[in-house]
Amino acid sequence: MTTTDSPTETAAQPRAAPVRAGERIAALDVLRGFAVLGILAMNVQSYSMITAAYFNPAANEKGVGIGFAAWLFTHVFFDTKFMSIFSTLFGAGMALMSERAAARNASATGVHYRRQFWLLVLGLAHAHLIWYGDILVPYALCGFILYSLRNLKPKKLLIAGFAMTAVTPLIFLFTAWSMQYWPPEVDAAMQQGWAPAAAAAEAETAAYQSSWLGQMAQRVPAAIALETSVFLLVFLWRSGGLMLVGMGLYKLGVLSAKRSSEFYRRMAFAGFGLGMPIIIAGVIYNTHHDFAFEHSQFQGQTFNYVGSLGVFLGYIALVMLAVQNGWLPGLQRRLTAAGRMAFTNYISQSVICTLIFYGHGLGLYERVDRLSQLVIVVAIWVLQLLWSPWWLARFRFGPLEWLWRSLTYMKFQPMAVRSPA
Repeated sequence: MTTTDSPTETAAQPRAAPVRAGERIAALDVLRGFAVLGILAMNVQSYSMITAAYFNPAANEKGVGIGFAAWLFTHVFFDTKFMSIFSTLFGAGMALMSERAAARNASATGVHYRRQFWLLVLGLAHAHLIWYGDILVPYALCGFILYSLRNLKPKKLLIAGFAMTAVTPLIFLFTAWSMQYWPPEVDAAMQQGWAPAAAAAEAETAAYQSSWLGQMAQRVPAAIALETSVFLLVFLWRSGGLMLVGMGLYKLGVLSAKRSSEFYRRMAFAGFGLGMPIIIAGVIYNTHHDFAFEHSQFQGQTFNYVGSLGVFLGYIALVMLAVQNGWLPGLQRRLTAAGRMAFTNYISQSVICTLIFYGHGLGLYERVDRLSQLVIVVAIWVLQLLWSPWWLARFRFGPLEWLWRSLTYMKFQPMAVRSPA
C-alpha cells in the first residue's frame, strides 16, 4: 500500500509534498492495483475460517473435494505471491521518494519517518479493531529499520534482500529438525495451532460469530502475535528483504517498465520456471503426508516460501509486459485507479469481509465453503475496479490516502479534483 511522494521547493528551503498526478509512474500503479486485488484471494480465508485453515486445508471440513481444488488454486497462484509484490512495491516507494527529494536538493527523511509512524498507528487500529491479519504494522516497522539502506547500489540491495529472505526457511528447517527434542507439552501446544481440537475450533468460531466486543478476546492476542513473534521470525526477513529487493529493482528500472521486452520475457520464464516446480513439489509432499504437523508445519511450508520468490517475479514481469504492450487497456486503467487507492482498497476489503463473516455483520464465519469464498473475492474485485476510477474522477486521493498524507505533512491536503478552466 505504498504511495510515493515528490518534493517541491519553496524560496526558503526545499521540502517534501505529496506526489502530483503527472509525476506518478503508471507501471507502479498498475502493479499495485494488481497486487491489492490478488492479496484478497488469500486474506478471505483468514476472514472466513479458523486461523489454522489458512495454512492447513485439513484443519476443517472445507478442504475436501471441490474445497481442496479451491485451496490448491489459491495456494499455487496466490499464496505469498501478492504479499511479496506489495513488499517489493513498499521498498520501491521508499527509494522513489528519496530519489525525488535528492533531485530537488531536499531531504525526505523527516517525511519518511512521519509516514511510517502514522502507518504504524493506522495499522495498529486496523489489526486490533477490524482484522488481526494486518500487514501495515510489519511494513511500518520494516520501513523504520531499513530506510538507511536506500542509497546502496542496486546489486547490493538485491543481494542483501534475497539473503534476508533466506533466514526464515533456515529457521523453519532448524525448527523441524529440533522437533525430536521438544517436551511433550510444547509439541502438543504447537500441534493445536496447526490442527486445533474441536473445542478450540468451536471457541474461535463462536468468538468471531459474536459481537464486535466479543471478538476482541481472539483478535487482540492474534494481532499481538503477528506484531511480535511472527514479525521477528517471518515478516522482518521476508517483507524486509523484499523491500530491499524492491529498492534495487526500482533503481534498475524493472518496476517502471523501462527494461526491454526480452528482459521481461526472460524474467517471467525464469520466475515461473524455477518457482512453480518447487511449489508443486510442496503440494505433493504435503498431500503425501496428509498435512501432518510433523511434516507440513515447517518443512512443508518451506516449499511455497521459496517457490513464491520466483513466481512473484514472474507476475511482475507479466505486468510490465502488459504495460509496455498496452494489453487490456481498459483493465489497466481500472487497475491504475485501484493501485492509486491501494490503502483504501486494502482496508475496505477488511471492512467488507468482516461485515460478511463476523458476528457484527452477517455472521457467516466458518459457514462459507472455499469455492464460495472465491466468488465473494471476485465480487469485491469487480466492486473495487468500478469504484476506484469513479472516486478518482472526483477526488485527488482515496479517503485513507488523503488521511495518511494529511497526517504526514501535518496539514489538510486538497481533496477535490479541480474543474477544467
